[in-house]
Amino acid sequence: MRELILNPEECVDCGNCERRCPNNAIHIYDGVPLFCMHCSPDKAPCLLNCPEGAIEYLGGAITINQEKCIGCGVCRDVCPIGAINMSSHHAKKCNLCINKDTQQCVAACPTGALKDNSDELRHSKQAKIAKELNYLKKLRENFIEN
Repeated sequence: MRELILNPEECVDCGNCERRCPNNAIHIYDGVPLFCMHCSPDKAPCLLNCPEGAIEYLGGAITINQEKCIGCGVCRDVCPIGAINMSSHHAKKCNLCINKDTQQCVAACPTGALKDNSDELRHSKQAKIAKELNYLKKLRENFIEN
């Protein structure tokens, strides 16, 4: 299963991800890349509200079947983060580069702020929190001693 994860602390606002996206589906706002979060299929507003059933869940990605899409814009309107655009009378969004070997935005990111696997980011954040908690624990112990 593919995923797309952003660590905003590592993003340098270079715009490479936005330029390299084959679907023109990443947009940078205030220095933060925004893209489809590929909601759970049972909660994805675009999938649940598409009147033609053009939005499908394939291999971990919420995708748009261009042959079924009638360009009504309902999916764009219900997306909570504005990740769907209308182009040539069809909806377009991130499909996690499902038909490619690598995700183009991840490959273009010079700092590793975009990742295709959440494990590394999760471990990094856990290590940071553990370090902060140890620091707070030591502060508390010093406070109690004094």
